[in-house]
Amino acid sequence: MAIALRKWFWGWRGVLIATPSITGLILLLRFAGLLQILELVMLDYWFQLRPREPIDERIVIVGITERDIQSLQRSIPTDAQLATVLQRIKAQNPHGIGLDLYRDLPENPGHGALQEVFRSTPNLTGIRKVVGNQGDRNIPAPPILAEQGQVGASDVPLDVDGKVRRGFLYIYAEAEDEYVPSLALRQAQFYLQSQGITPKAAPVDPRYLQLGEAVFFPLKENTGGYVRIAAGSYQLLINYRQASFQQVSFVEVLENRVAADLFTDRLVFISYTAQGKKDIHLTPYSTRLFGTAEQIPGVVIQAHLTSQIINAALGQRPLLQSWPEWVEWVWILFWSGVGASLSWQWRYSQGVNRWSWQSGVALILAGGSLLAACYLAFLGGWWLPLVPPFLGLFGSAIAITGYLAYQAADVRAIFGRYLADSVVANLLETPEGLNLGGKRQIVTILISDLRGFSAIAESLNPEETMHLLNLYFEKMTEVIGQYEGTINEFIGDGIIVFFGAPTQRPDDGERAIACAVAMQLAMEEVNEQLQTQYLPPLKMGIGIDTGEVVVGNVGSKKRAKWTVVGYHVNLAARIESFTAGHQILVSWDTLRTAKTEVQVEQQRMVQPKNRLYLPPMPRTS
Repeated sequence: MAIALRKWFWGWRGVLIATPSITGLILLLRFAGLLQILELVMLDYWFQLRPREPIDERIVIVGITERDIQSLQRSIPTDAQLATVLQRIKAQNPHGIGLDLYRDLPENPGHGALQEVFRSTPNLTGIRKVVGNQGDRNIPAPPILAEQGQVGASDVPLDVDGKVRRGFLYIYAEAEDEYVPSLALRQAQFYLQSQGITPKAAPVDPRYLQLGEAVFFPLKENTGGYVRIAAGSYQLLINYRQASFQQVSFVEVLENRVAADLFTDRLVFISYTAQGKKDIHLTPYSTRLFGTAEQIPGVVIQAHLTSQIINAALGQRPLLQSWPEWVEWVWILFWSGVGASLSWQWRYSQGVNRWSWQSGVALILAGGSLLAACYLAFLGGWWLPLVPPFLGLFGSAIAITGYLAYQAADVRAIFGRYLADSVVANLLETPEGLNLGGKRQIVTILISDLRGFSAIAESLNPEETMHLLNLYFEKMTEVIGQYEGTINEFIGDGIIVFFGAPTQRPDDGERAIACAVAMQLAMEEVNEQLQTQYLPPLKMGIGIDTGEVVVGNVGSKKRAKWTVVGYHVNLAARIESFTAGHQILVSWDTLRTAKTEVQVEQQRMVQPKNRLYLPPMPRTS
């Protein structure tokens, strides 16, 4: 069991190392906040890609437009004008009126009339700014509405890029040491009360608000793609609708040019909608690759949040949620493992030095699956991390590819000098060929040696001897490479060549015989070159045997050599010693592996050392 487990770990070592390493690196980037903007941008695109929803007809916005300002000839309506508009809306019996205008100071004429409307309208909510943004001061609510407890906070939290993706249910007022409900929540409660729904403590945690079917879990500092945001008070993600809300202008209501039942049983917001006013904000729908970012009035954001609360309480539309942080870590780890596994598997089929179209398609499909999963989850009300797992998927794939490329370079450095290029390529594409720690396999051994070379060397000076050997070895190496043999080493004037190590092929024996014949034929060219340089001709004998040997590295950790060890290596050397010049002796074991016909001139009995009997050796022509 332990051996099998160890083999499994070794077989998947790249995945087991790359996956946690890449995941850890991505989590560090995430904790540093470097991925937050990308995550928020992707959230914006999910909103924009979501199918368009119908407008929420329970909400109407009375907007003070640029045309209204021109018509009124003032930027702020008088108290008398505002009182008239409130009376006309109140007469149609709306569920609630949200006055999203700061009226802490009088705007005469008509201040008394406005005060009377405030006193006589229990479903009216005024606003106050509890926490100032970007240097704004805190702004109190209208005094009468504050006395009657008809106040909601108008504050909206801004993200690092200036967009509004979050909203308050309650906001902590430090001066009063109390939590102030938001304008959106107060408006939603007016409507829900008409449906028999009142707020209560959630069973899962009494600190959480429950309305109808919905439990409103407060936003945390690392929710979704956020990193250490200011998540104080009671915030939640705004689940924006792509569509806006029904709007009429302030002057139209003032001049009674609206339908008699426009506001009946609806929630009404009154605020500025003119783009020139300060209360306009960027939202997820403002993200654009090209063009100017669109901004929307703050009252529309309040209306979106109100609509979200109502729909969630009635079970008509989900709240946006996210996983616990540890589940997101597992999610990132999973996709890092997918990328690493895909890349690691390619080494079995495509090799470490190729990038095939199948490999690219596999990664693209995995990336597409990740995108689809996150988008479908968003449609169901879940904000899942996308950028970190996406980086994990492709980062681990790149890491594995880099590791395999480094491994390939190492293999080429070790084997490239004595293996044919095609054999090295095959070795790189066959991972089992890299397992060189002592493996038994069938190998064909070819050993060649020059006849009478000692006497030739004695008649030449050292420089001439080296020149002769290099000329001979260069030609033989070229021929051996053509037949994809593995040159194990040069011993003096001899060459040891393997066919079937490190990578086996079904025609190893046949290629060895063909290579031997080609080597003998190439000797004619070698001798012609020697003759032109007034050097003596050479004669070569070749012995070939096939059998089971041990392939692996021998030596020490500091210095090792790749070779084959076994009886058949010694036997091939013994067979070669019986050859005369220009002869090739092949064992019967090798001859039987040849699928094509080999012409045999004669047979010869060879008696190796420490062996009682050996079948006769055929000599090829």
